[in-house]
Amino acid sequence: MDEKAKKVLSRLENQCARREYCTEDIRQKALKAMDNDEEAAAGIVESLQRDSFVSDLRYASAFAREKASLTGWGPVKIRFALGAKKIDRATIDAAMQEIEPDKADDRLRRLMEQKWKSLQDDPNGKLKLLKFALGRGYSYDQVRKVADDIC
Repeated sequence: MDEKAKKVLSRLENQCARREYCTEDIRQKALKAMDNDEEAAAGIVESLQRDSFVSDLRYASAFAREKASLTGWGPVKIRFALGAKKIDRATIDAAMQEIEPDKADDRLRRLMEQKWKSLQDDPNGKLKLLKFALGRGYSYDQVRKVADDIC
């Protein structure tokens, strides 16, 4: 590994020590820093993975927990976002186990009840509520069940 690659590796190690990154994000950072040298970037990413600075499972688990609990995203939206980061399906499935279904259902109910307060006088309120919840990444079956209860 040449001097430039060592500097890039050190900088990326520092970044990875402060927060989680997925392999694709780090690969893009390494490519940019190494002026699109694919081979050098791959070596840097491999070194970071070998030394446990980068782990897609760790990243995906943290991402899923944060988006489900803090942002209120549903499983469909979380899976889509992780897939966009080029994380494989098995890793996504493992990360989704971090989300507690009961808490996710409670979160959906709270979100929909809160939104319903502003929509209940609207003649298309139920449709708008369904669109809102589907846009948050919940399945239609989950959304319909809650909407039937509160509308």
